[in-house]
Amino acid sequence: MNQQHTRRAFLRETAAIASAAAALRAAEGLADDAAPGALPKIRLGSLEVSRLILGSNPFFGFSHGNPQATADEMRAWYTPEQTAAVLDQAAEQGVTAVWAPCYERWVELWTAYRANGGKLAHWIAQPDRLPMERDIDIAADHGASAVFIQGVRADEQVQAGAWDVLRGWLECIAGRGLPAGMATHQATTHLEAEKRGMPADFYNQCLYRPGHYVPEGPAETLAAVEKLTKPVVLFKVLAAGRVAPNEALPPVLRRLKPKDGVCIGVFPRERDEIAENATFLR
Repeated sequence: MNQQHTRRAFLRETAAIASAAAALRAAEGLADDAAPGALPKIRLGSLEVSRLILGSNPFFGFSHGNPQATADEMRAWYTPEQTAAVLDQAAEQGVTAVWAPCYERWVELWTAYRANGGKLAHWIAQPDRLPMERDIDIAADHGASAVFIQGVRADEQVQAGAWDVLRGWLECIAGRGLPAGMATHQATTHLEAEKRGMPADFYNQCLYRPGHYVPEGPAETLAAVEKLTKPVVLFKVLAAGRVAPNEALPPVLRRLKPKDGVCIGVFPRERDEIAENATFLR
């Protein structure tokens, strides 16, 4: 199946979601331009954020095979002005945080966005470059509200048995006075982290197995998440655009505890994906 055909199929499926969201708003007596209600909140250590967090992969063209657009299309569409507009649109839907890496392009954009009165309040930083301490310092020095170790980097250390290195990174984050988290693409890493007493305030968990968007991945992951005591934020909830929100979100949200949330990136060129996702969270 070619990408264009897949994209058309995805858009047909999700067009129904927009209609359903509009119907829900009408049933609640909301006009199309009425302000939506606040989203549920969770706590990541000392930081309170909306249960729906905005992802940033599409900002940088990290499409992971998303059927909606190629990497080049995402990068071309997400100009600094468009990125700032999407951040504001998310805030208007009750989203209070975005997670993003510590790249210079992002730091410049975030700094300008906040200085110019941007509505979205919190950047949760995702350092992914070595030395990790340098990226942590960049995040802390440029307004991040929390920091978590990116999944690939955390998985590398776990695979190597270097839990002491991962512990040191988490302690570095805490030493800068910020909530500290860690991410993984494996289902059971965070269960092991809790057994080892890793100093993480929260976890970010990929819903699917790395590189394999198959039903067994979410089942295995959600079974592990249900056992975790610390807050968990799921990512790749829509399998990088392969699964429509109306299929993915209801079963996932039924399994999560109130302390847990989801992070979803958007490419709202064709429709208001942010409002659709927020509707399910409400």
